[in-house]
Amino acid sequence: MKLVIVESPAKTHTIGEFLGSEYKVVSSKGHIRDLATSGKYGLGVDIENDFKPTYIPIKGKKKDINALKKDIKECEFVYLATDPDREGEAISWHLYDELGIKDSEYERVVFNEITEPAVKEAFKHARKIDYNLVKSQETRRILDRIIGFRLSKLMQSKTGGKSAGRVQSVALKLVVDREREIESFIPEEYWTVTAHFTDFDSNLEKYKNDKLELHNESEVNEVLNRLSEDFKIESIEQKEKNRSGVMPFTTSTLQQACINKFNYNSSKVMSVAQKLYEGINIGSETVGLITYMRTDSTRLSPIFINDAFKYIENTFGKDYIGAVKKGKKSDNVQDAHEAIRPTSIYRTPESMKKYLSNDEYKIYSIIYARALASLMKDAKVLATTVILDNNNYKFKSTGQILIFDGFLKVYGEYSVSNDVILPDLKKYNGIVSTKDIETEQKFTKPIARYTEASLIEEMEKLGIGRPSTYATTMKTLKDRGYVKVIEKKFHPTEIGIETTDKLQEFFSNIINVEYTAKMETDLDLITEEKQDNIRVLRDFYNDFEPLVKKAFTDMEKAQPKSTGEICPECGNELVIRKGRYGEFTACSNYPSCKYIKQEKKEIKVICKCPKCDGNIIEKKTRRGKVFYGCDKYPKCDIALWDMPTGELCPECNSLLITKKDEVKCSNCDYSK
Repeated sequence: MKLVIVESPAKTHTIGEFLGSEYKVVSSKGHIRDLATSGKYGLGVDIENDFKPTYIPIKGKKKDINALKKDIKECEFVYLATDPDREGEAISWHLYDELGIKDSEYERVVFNEITEPAVKEAFKHARKIDYNLVKSQETRRILDRIIGFRLSKLMQSKTGGKSAGRVQSVALKLVVDREREIESFIPEEYWTVTAHFTDFDSNLEKYKNDKLELHNESEVNEVLNRLSEDFKIESIEQKEKNRSGVMPFTTSTLQQACINKFNYNSSKVMSVAQKLYEGINIGSETVGLITYMRTDSTRLSPIFINDAFKYIENTFGKDYIGAVKKGKKSDNVQDAHEAIRPTSIYRTPESMKKYLSNDEYKIYSIIYARALASLMKDAKVLATTVILDNNNYKFKSTGQILIFDGFLKVYGEYSVSNDVILPDLKKYNGIVSTKDIETEQKFTKPIARYTEASLIEEMEKLGIGRPSTYATTMKTLKDRGYVKVIEKKFHPTEIGIETTDKLQEFFSNIINVEYTAKMETDLDLITEEKQDNIRVLRDFYNDFEPLVKKAFTDMEKAQPKSTGEICPECGNELVIRKGRYGEFTACSNYPSCKYIKQEKKEIKVICKCPKCDGNIIEKKTRRGKVFYGCDKYPKCDIALWDMPTGELCPECNSLLITKKDEVKCSNCDYSK
């Protein structure tokens, strides 16, 4: 028997079916160990001994580790088949090291899609662990631990901030900088003049050959006084143009498209994509529907390209077959594996719909359409520009007519277009007339605040973070209270601004775009054996640690905010303080006075308790998770995670609950 260890339990059954009875497929359930929190500053890293890390099993993983050790003893050979990226390589090494696997009794297997041909082919090309990838991941983890632990403790002791990080703090700085740019913006007045005709509009652009700008109503009225009702058609220019197609999805572009099209957040996009990658039961088999979803490459496999070209020809005709597009490869693109694509072009979204949830279907559909569209011809449009003359004032109308849909045949519903179709103006014999000339006062607008999609796009462009970090970074900014999302826009909070300002005051040469992007480049160079990982760590630490020590000494501690109330016990001001479980109001004279104001909590009654004369109310755990329990606790210990309906089960007299839009009994198998 041969043992195969994968990361996710969701993959075990699928891969097991592909490989057959000679293989036992088990899961590590992700990472099995992490850096300890012992040693200097609790870093789990021996700074003086070349940053040697100390690893310990992750809490709750000892049972899994023991089970894996038992499996290894019972099997003759081990295949480490964790994810095909740096993180996956590191997990394989941790398994190898922690489980005591012998070098002669293991191999590393990497596949980019969970389909039977891909998995079986991967086993033909098994290799040993790539220690350069492991070093790169370990270096990143140590950097993040040092920066995160040291700066987070600093922020907690000096500000209202909860954490800081290598990527997180630079992303927050982008949001804060954008907000300041908006605040300093001075709007300027300008006016537009639009002539409305029967079936098209035209906007004032020039006077004679010079661009015309109108800054006030007086200038507008001067123009209106010189205009007549008749406009001469000065020129009609029609030109055939290509509308360029799309590249297949990377992690970043998939997240951006789904945020904009479906209003999902990046975490949800990645969660659904993970399920599509790991495997879906499609009746006859369980198979991964998409390739690995953490990638910054736009490359497609030759096999997929050939299959897609055949599909395009058979479905749409030869005229729709395009060419393989080559994306611009920036310095920070790893190109470790393919773009995100369907594992088979013949598994169309329509044929898969009955096996997928609504979210899975939407995301699979857009991935499928994007990959297929990337191999189809550009669309063609007939672009039309019309210039109208009225007493030397030039009005301009633009529009276009789609004459060949090309890639839009499959990607049209996901493509943003503001096409305006102009009428045939030759019928007007050179003159068009109107009595409807509209003027509008406007003001220039500042640059827009970041949305989740545009912030991810900016991070990718600047080389900050990696595909696997975008969703986590967005979630952290929101969870830490550093940004508020209002109408899909990121607004920095007071704490977010304060944290950024303090970091920039003491760490501006490290917490910035250039330094963070360079660090990502260094991590890539480690994988290529072009950079020494210990040197990267030492150079960073020698710059960083003196700044931290100075900040702990010199950074002014933020004072708690006054509430305007007086302490009833000592007469000093009451202030808002931050504790482990959030904000609370207490005396400013602490520790001499330990008065804490007891806030009145609104009690949300759900229904009567079936066990006593109390009420079932909404409660929260210390970590803020909502549950439902009796207000007579501890005398009555009834507690439920799902909201009760108030009705009782006809079979066991327990409360009915609502779970996944279904009414069930909280105690037995009864469902309504």
